[in-house]
Amino acid sequence: MYDIAWVSEADLDGITTLLQNNAPSRGGALTGEFPRDKVVLMTQGDARVIVAHREGNVVGVLFSSSKRNVSAPSVRAMLDAWPGSDDAYIYGPACIADTERGQGLLAKLYTVLRDYYPNREAVLFIRADNVASIRAHERLGMHEVSRFLFEGFCYLIFSDRAV
Repeated sequence: MYDIAWVSEADLDGITTLLQNNAPSRGGALTGEFPRDKVVLMTQGDARVIVAHREGNVVGVLFSSSKRNVSAPSVRAMLDAWPGSDDAYIYGPACIADTERGQGLLAKLYTVLRDYYPNREAVLFIRADNVASIRAHERLGMHEVSRFLFEGFCYLIFSDRAV
């Protein structure tokens, strides 16, 4: 049903559209806006990005990167509150198209990521009022380990490592 692969240049427009459709300016729950130039930067360096396609369209994406060289203020705020283990990696953002939610796609993307980072802790944040994302990540076996405030919102920090 899904073609899941590491990101390629051909995916950038589809990822940008998916993320922008779920950005705050359109009523979405992602933190921040995602113009194409930002998406391009998010796929460079040590980033590992998994993309799901269905019928040639990008329907899911999961970003990850190391904790080195973190520049996003929201991610720095998360790491100040919960740095995770020494070899932890940054998980996210994750975004699934409305048409694909509830079908197990996030779990499929996460499985690829876990295989890439075996025995390493994933650290991520979710806005406290994003109940759907919280539940989806709890179903993956992740749990809340801390909280932080950023730009007036409360964020929950999740980890997939037992505390």
